[in-house]
Amino acid sequence: MANIYSILEMRQDRAKLVNQYEEVLNRSKEEKRELTAEEEIQLNKLHDQEVQLRKKIEREEYLEEQNKSLSGHENRFQAHNKEKEEKKGQEYRDVFAKWVKGGMEFLNGEERNILLSNRSSDDETRALGVGTGAGGGFTVPQGFYNKLVEAFKFYGGMRSVANVIQTDMGNALPIPTVNDTAQMGSIIAENTAISTQDVAFNQVTLNAYKYTSNLVLVSLELLQDSAFNIEDYLAKALGTRIGRIHNNHFTIGTGTGQPQGVVTGATQGKVGATGQTTSLTFDDLIDLIHAVDPAYRNNSQFMLHDNSLRALKKLKDSQGRPLFLPGLAYGEPDTINNFKFTINNDMPTMAANTKSLLFGDFSNYYIRDVLGITVVRFNEKYMDSGQIGFTAFSRADGKLVNAGSNPVAYYQNSAT
Repeated sequence: MANIYSILEMRQDRAKLVNQYEEVLNRSKEEKRELTAEEEIQLNKLHDQEVQLRKKIEREEYLEEQNKSLSGHENRFQAHNKEKEEKKGQEYRDVFAKWVKGGMEFLNGEERNILLSNRSSDDETRALGVGTGAGGGFTVPQGFYNKLVEAFKFYGGMRSVANVIQTDMGNALPIPTVNDTAQMGSIIAENTAISTQDVAFNQVTLNAYKYTSNLVLVSLELLQDSAFNIEDYLAKALGTRIGRIHNNHFTIGTGTGQPQGVVTGATQGKVGATGQTTSLTFDDLIDLIHAVDPAYRNNSQFMLHDNSLRALKKLKDSQGRPLFLPGLAYGEPDTINNFKFTINNDMPTMAANTKSLLFGDFSNYYIRDVLGITVVRFNEKYMDSGQIGFTAFSRADGKLVNAGSNPVAYYQNSAT
């Protein structure tokens, strides 16, 4: 694109040439004489320079106009493509909704082609066997996907505090980590070489474990009832089931053949004294808080089971003040010792030797979702009971990214 400031500068230079040309002419007129040979040469030179500059300005302005025209055309092209994609997405949403209600037999030829163009590429899903209908499972449209994800978030608590990332493919996803906490700068003398301190890089790999909602059965009567929103029902039912197993694994998963739960990945912060199998003290809580590096503490909070919250509500500090403070102002959260907390009922309750309380910056726990959730419809398998079966498949993983600076610590009840 032409530079608008260079065009402005050229116009200013051209104006100077014109002014110089006029000055030479005006001088001879004022003196009531003919132009000298030198003035003739000067005028011709000024004229040639002005013509060249004018042509150059015309070329630059022409280029500027063409670029504007092309840019406008490109914007119109992009808008047209966006409108085309939105129309295509709406068509698929409408066809998907019809397929959910009536199956492939409910669709005409054009609608079948639209549906089949979004057939799942997952071989396991397509090979589920007799009764799924032509093509097996289909990728859910964006609106349905959003409802599923909302159902994921509603259950548990991990997704509300973790760092959730989405990827198009299910390939192994490396998350780089670095622990440079022990290194610092230094003072050096003049003309002294700088010492080398290597930065310790590492990585954590997120996989894509395949989850299923298992079967959700819907009666034919409900499917045929036009007043019943089958999409909302399915999204909530399928999403809640997958959300439950996700949250369980993101909390206490072993990391072997399943995600590593945040409890599994956390660092020991405090172990209760003998006799504290179902309790903790104010001092335990303070020790747990200070087990987390100050760099993470400002963004830290507690995570615990609802039953454990009951125990913490009874705790008081050394001045007899309760540690639990309800948020009284609008938008103000409840706190424990001035820190927010998240209720997660997949956390272990207080019992002998359990890791019943977490504290730390949970944004260091990464949840990886692979886009493209598939729904399969079982047309005939449950027809003898007047029902249609649905199941959903998703792929996800989770892991606490700990570069050695321990962003999340746990309190463990005493074994005895």
